[in-house]
Amino acid sequence: MTGSILIKDGRVIDPGQGIDREVDILIIDGKISSVSGNPSKNIPRDCEIYNAKGLIVAPGLIDMHCHLRDPGVTEEETIASGTMSAAAGGFTSIACMANTDPVADTPAVIEYILSKAAYEGIVNVMPIASVTKGLKGEEMAEMGLLLDAGAVAFSDDGHPIMNAEVMRRALEYAKQFNAVIISHCENSNLSSAGVMNEGYMSTILGLKGIPKAAEETMVERDCALAREFHSKVHIAHVSTAGSVEIIRRAKEEGAKVTCETAPHYFTLTEGEVEGYNTNAKMNPPLRTEEDVKAIVKGLKDGTIDAIATDHAPHLIEEKKVEFKDAAFGIVGLETALPLVLTELVDTGVLTLSKAIEKLTCNPAKVLLRKTGTFKAGYPGDVVIIDPKRSVTVNVKSFLSKSKNSPYDGWKLKGAAVATIVSGRIVMKDGKVIKGSLPKAPLPKFIDINK
Repeated sequence: MTGSILIKDGRVIDPGQGIDREVDILIIDGKISSVSGNPSKNIPRDCEIYNAKGLIVAPGLIDMHCHLRDPGVTEEETIASGTMSAAAGGFTSIACMANTDPVADTPAVIEYILSKAAYEGIVNVMPIASVTKGLKGEEMAEMGLLLDAGAVAFSDDGHPIMNAEVMRRALEYAKQFNAVIISHCENSNLSSAGVMNEGYMSTILGLKGIPKAAEETMVERDCALAREFHSKVHIAHVSTAGSVEIIRRAKEEGAKVTCETAPHYFTLTEGEVEGYNTNAKMNPPLRTEEDVKAIVKGLKDGTIDAIATDHAPHLIEEKKVEFKDAAFGIVGLETALPLVLTELVDTGVLTLSKAIEKLTCNPAKVLLRKTGTFKAGYPGDVVIIDPKRSVTVNVKSFLSKSKNSPYDGWKLKGAAVATIVSGRIVMKDGKVIKGSLPKAPLPKFIDINK
């Protein structure tokens, strides 16, 4: 296969170019060639034809926030299993966070991730490097060297940068490279030892709570730093009404602030924890109905720019323990799109175009990637969606190595039916196509402990 494909008769939705009509897409040698009702007659002889009649054709989804656990804890997830999970969910590009073991704070670890992805991955993997060495929040990592090695952004996700001076210097230094800092906003002095949202439910269950102020005080701080020092900051996994309002106000004041939320923050509340359900334990925690409504409003009015998965795989042994001891996080690559289509599009909160925008061109803009749209010469990354397909979530069928999801048994509508990376079909009808992408040479040994 040459990476050439003609996708015919689908409804093409490309928010990045304002396209929403039935046209054909021609991809030649892995690149977008044309989006037209009359594709070029110079179609390669071995060009594959995909009939998308009655389906939605959109730029490949971009997850700007996930965890692949490699290097470090490959029994939870590998780059191979994580990218298969992504392909099953319609994602063609995923940005993996730096909290690996060892931490992605050196060029060697970034090179390792990219080498492994080139050899065993089936979607594009974009490593995010840490802001500080060892995620300790003290000494800044070598940003220039990390960008040269292939990092696309910086984040200490999972670990807040409590020192405001360190955060200021990081923002100012990143500005020199036009890079973005993705901030995990959590005041650890307030959240310490907390395991769920602080409020009525935590009191009833006898669990230590995490107040909303733990997130909101740090969101306020980072928005103030971005405004004061004219730097870009992206707020990760927004979960509270107060955070949405702070970000909305910061944007109105001209601060270079963007943000994301995840599907669990617009579909679930702290009530999911009842019965000590560890699959509902995440950080930041699930909040109240009031917060869910504010997140939905923020998505609708554009305050929230992107939807990310915060895919956080864990072994069953890490979840089947007492709630206070259970790991934070859920897997999300295979449920994100159906949840967006069912809970936001079908309910009329977002148009299909606006929903796709938050999963494609908006994340691409934040990360400064030339993808997420069907411009000529851009990568031929495509997701084909059946908006009417009925889906019953079955965690046992996940391609992720981990199954920690609170959505098991949920009935949803709409799903990816094909994922195309660089003009090659890597997933069709929910099945990953083995050997769909040419493999790079086996990566050389890289000493990631240097």
